[in-house]
Amino acid sequence: MTNQYKPEGSLISLPENHEYLSSLSGLEKALERQKILESTALLCDNEFNLHFDLCGIRGIMPRKEVQYTPNDEPIKDIAVLTRVGKPVCFRIIGFCKEGNQITAILSRRAAQRECSLHFIAALLPGDVLPAKVTHIESFGVFVDIGCGIVSLMSIDSISVSRILHPRCRFRIGDRIFAVIKSIDEQGRIYVTHRELLGTWEENAALFSAGQTVAGVVRSVESYGIFIELAPNLAGLAELKSGILPEMNAAVYIKSIIPEKMKIKLVIIDVHEEESSVKPLRYFIDPQVTRHIDRWRYSPSGCEKIIESVFE
Repeated sequence: MTNQYKPEGSLISLPENHEYLSSLSGLEKALERQKILESTALLCDNEFNLHFDLCGIRGIMPRKEVQYTPNDEPIKDIAVLTRVGKPVCFRIIGFCKEGNQITAILSRRAAQRECSLHFIAALLPGDVLPAKVTHIESFGVFVDIGCGIVSLMSIDSISVSRILHPRCRFRIGDRIFAVIKSIDEQGRIYVTHRELLGTWEENAALFSAGQTVAGVVRSVESYGIFIELAPNLAGLAELKSGILPEMNAAVYIKSIIPEKMKIKLVIIDVHEEESSVKPLRYFIDPQVTRHIDRWRYSPSGCEKIIESVFE
């Protein structure tokens, strides 16, 4: 993928970005070459313009240039205010001079429009791309898939193991990978994540019967307690009093049954200390695998089939 179309915050530390922003001549070259750059928005004035310091040269992003909306919908105040203190992508669209002070006029709208036309519009279901978590809700997370353009990842697409809330898996600012799930008639893009976290067999191969391992209680049902061993792998333990969802547990693995896609567990101990979100393990290299046509989670020979087909 072209570097300039990555999620916001990806360019700010790159040498090329710093080179363009380090002098007036660099800014002029960026204008001439239509380069997408990044800098941190320092403040928002009372007219909702964003202000930047480009190595001593003032940059201003007028309100109308803060966000690209395909149908020219009005930009909400909060969309401007929430940029303050964060890396913001932009293209330089001109300069103005007041006395001896030169101001660069910046446009995130132009950068997002370019990203939308030359990158987003070419995406297909099954494409794998980097993303950045920008907002978390109970129903899912919003992720930046390029130049601040966001896409929804519903909670059921995060992992095979069910979670009560996306905060169990992500934090705002997390840099992850995602798969294009679908694109609706309005061009809105939805993404998924669980296909990158391994099949049942790939995850089960990390464990053996007879081991005692750490897990997280995900749900308590009338017939047993589901305990997550990995984001795409859970086992079932017998009911035990005092067990609640999100408790951490030490569990003994009684058996692993691929043909039934089951892992039988015995709860040894539980504790309620809040655990940090563990780093995700991807079972493909997203830098190499850029597209998935089909993904089957279930083991071969298993009656229950869980799979994703991207069309």
